[in-house]
Amino acid sequence: MSEDLGAELGPDRSLLLVDDDEAFVKRLARAMEKRGFIPETAESVAAGKAIAQTRPPAYAVVDLRLEDGNGLDVVETLREKRPDCRIVVLTGYGAIATAVAAVKVGATDYLSKPADANEITAALLAKGDALPPPPENPMSADRVRWEHIQRVYEMCDRNVSETARRLNMHRRTLQRILAKRSPR
Repeated sequence: MSEDLGAELGPDRSLLLVDDDEAFVKRLARAMEKRGFIPETAESVAAGKAIAQTRPPAYAVVDLRLEDGNGLDVVETLREKRPDCRIVVLTGYGAIATAVAAVKVGATDYLSKPADANEITAALLAKGDALPPPPENPMSADRVRWEHIQRVYEMCDRNVSETARRLNMHRRTLQRILAKRSPR
């Protein structure tokens, strides 16, 4: 598989992976290395920007929400230092507003977690306006709803009453949803 990807990758196979989930970023680095990339990892906005300043890569995969800030800051730095860099933004909280913001600052594509190495590779290597194929196992509508509720709940500092007010939902209904396990 890596032989046919070698021609698609081009002479510069450098790849920057920025994610604050250490286990995920290490697994992804190993998987991308098997596909012919030469990965370098960073676990914060500061580290990602430092690499982007000194060694701007040909490819990048950047998580949107990092411990020390927003991954879009890394995307902007990459765009300034290397305009031809192909950048994919990853997030666990997929929303149209953040997708638009990511593309405006220079991301090539936007994927919701959990995304596997094949989906990420397809997004990095997609040419022109061709859309990558749809995911094989997309999140169910129930799972998307649950993810959205969880995101708003976290944004409200886990305050059930404030979350219910922002979601225009009865507080008891929200409590029942939060007490259940996440849907598949």
